[in-house]
Amino acid sequence: MQKGSGALSGSPPPPCAWPAAAGVPLPLVADPVGVYRPRHPERTSFYQILEDHFQDYLWAYEERFEPRSGPLRPVVPPTVEAFLACGRLQGGFARIRCPSCKGEHLLAFSCQTRNFCPSCQAKRAALLAERLTEEILAPVPHRHFVFSIPRALRGLFQRERSLLGLLSQSAHAAILRCFQAVLARDDVRPGVVASLQTFGRFAANFHPHLHAMVSEGAFTDQGEFLPLPSMDVRVIEEVFRRLLLHRLRRAHRLSEEFHRKLLSWHPSGFSVHAEQVVAPHEPERLARLVRYLVRPPVAMGRVSRTPEGRARVRTPSHPRTGERQELLDPLEWIHRLALQIPDPRQHTLPTTAPTPTASAAPCSAPPGTPRPLPHPLHSRPR
Repeated sequence: MQKGSGALSGSPPPPCAWPAAAGVPLPLVADPVGVYRPRHPERTSFYQILEDHFQDYLWAYEERFEPRSGPLRPVVPPTVEAFLACGRLQGGFARIRCPSCKGEHLLAFSCQTRNFCPSCQAKRAALLAERLTEEILAPVPHRHFVFSIPRALRGLFQRERSLLGLLSQSAHAAILRCFQAVLARDDVRPGVVASLQTFGRFAANFHPHLHAMVSEGAFTDQGEFLPLPSMDVRVIEEVFRRLLLHRLRRAHRLSEEFHRKLLSWHPSGFSVHAEQVVAPHEPERLARLVRYLVRPPVAMGRVSRTPEGRARVRTPSHPRTGERQELLDPLEWIHRLALQIPDPRQHTLPTTAPTPTASAAPCSAPPGTPRPLPHPLHSRPR
């Protein structure tokens, strides 16, 4: 390979892309020929800020960020280094050769990091949406749930990532308990596909919450779908609040006094939103929602640099100020991104009870005798 060859960028397509060049007449109407074009992440401000300032961030971390966020997690440096090599030939590549025309081009490897690289996470989201809509989700209505917690608890989950599992467990238990209570059966289970996110809408601020696609009903052991006659989201919210606080207290992460204080708050700071329902005949809309569940923290195109060198991040309109951007010091911006990197072996897609496909048996609890259930708020937390 010739060093600095134009094949790396802006090179003409391989000869097979031009049928006329091989003596084949061009049709009057022809489908466009797909040509690989490198995405050049190094040209984006997102990449450049990390490349220019990440080493400064590592040097400054102990003094500037450790007092509020704890020690630097070992997963952060290798994740950022892998991203800086993603999509670049310096990080490795595959040589692709057309067997017909012998044309060649080089395809740079991707980093495949989780919840950090916008390109790799977007691809992961697209593949997941395809698999869920075509292989896993049953052809029944699904509702999009969002479970969030008060600001007073976010720092606890940031310092102890292992507690994030309690968030998904409590949300699933609240849905299961409330659905079983409404249907008055304990041998049914709703389909739940949940995605854990740690970022908010405003420049990747740390905001742990859970998105879930939930079937609008429950399945029996025999695969029968029972539609939900009604649902009170406020009840699910209260059950979720009590279950999560009980589990944090049992894990000795909340004092008894703070536990009682959180239970007495009105409003509680907890929220459950479940406004979007997707019908079975809307697979494209369902796929868009699934991609939203596992989207990257920030899209590359939303980040730019000011003349002074600060990071400018375009955001949705702030509900109080109306601002549509945030200006951040480069090290603060990198720190926000680093907080979104999951720990090794930490599940960000805890599929606790997959929705059965039409040809598969449902995932459900062991068979039992149906009996009337007490109100979910009166059930003892487990």
